[in-house]
Amino acid sequence: MAEPEIFKATVQIFGDTYKLRGPASPEHMERLAAIVDQRMQEIGQKSKNVSVAKIAVMAAFHLADDLLKLQEDYDDLVKLLDDTSGAK
Repeated sequence: MAEPEIFKATVQIFGDTYKLRGPASPEHMERLAAIVDQRMQEIGQKSKNVSVAKIAVMAAFHLADDLLKLQEDYDDLVKLLDDTSGAK
């Protein structure tokens, strides 16, 4: 079995530079970094005198909340489609 291709990207998140490696394209990693950076910037502007670590945890919490809501919406749509196709 062939090893998956590993890509590299250098990104900026909350003023720090990170060198990332992974199976996702550099463009995808840059988009992810932009989302994390934006969320941290929003929280950092509202939460003065809070450590970067706490801002990162708060951003992770908010992003996890977004993910959970999307998963619940997806599950609801799948159930609706199953119910609709089963009714025919």
